[in-house]
Amino acid sequence: MNNFWNERYSAHEYAFGTEPNVFFAGELRKLPRPGHILFPCEGEGRNAVYAAEQGWTVEAFDLSEMGKRKALQWAQARGVELSYHFADALTEEYPAAMFDAIALIYAHFSAADRRLIHRKMVQWLKPGGTIILEAFHPDQLGFSSGGPKDPTMLYTEALLAEDFEELHTDLLVSEHVTLEEGKYHQGPAAIVRYVGHKQIL
Repeated sequence: MNNFWNERYSAHEYAFGTEPNVFFAGELRKLPRPGHILFPCEGEGRNAVYAAEQGWTVEAFDLSEMGKRKALQWAQARGVELSYHFADALTEEYPAAMFDAIALIYAHFSAADRRLIHRKMVQWLKPGGTIILEAFHPDQLGFSSGGPKDPTMLYTEALLAEDFEELHTDLLVSEHVTLEEGKYHQGPAAIVRYVGHKQIL
């Protein structure tokens, strides 16, 4: 899979543009203060760079070395710093309660791995920390605006509610939207959006 993404990210232009995901940017602005945020499967860094520009301390990882290279180039161009490394979400580990926020923007995993990965991320959140997620819904198979073609890698509200059952759900909705994110996310799309936070005991 990393060869697929290395090839996609090898072009001069940024595959999904350099502007942050609209939903993510809006939800990030709602959080009370900049803190420590993680971007798994961050690709070319558009969302991580945006967060750094807002004053967040940013950690990111991806399985694409080319994505990492372009993310760091974009960060340098924008005058911000990222901690970005090569890693697999299935095997990556962080200390418990490390992050104030985790952003999963079109980070799709196989059915066999998804629940485990999502549960790990819940453990990485600090009490009061927030997960922000946007991903493709199974209805996306009827559109040509991007996303996995394997239906088991697409997410429903019910799946996410189960994966993140330890969190308090602030938002969970499926929507049809029009994407305008670089070359590969263009046109009508079926998505699911989730925001949840870990309650302070």
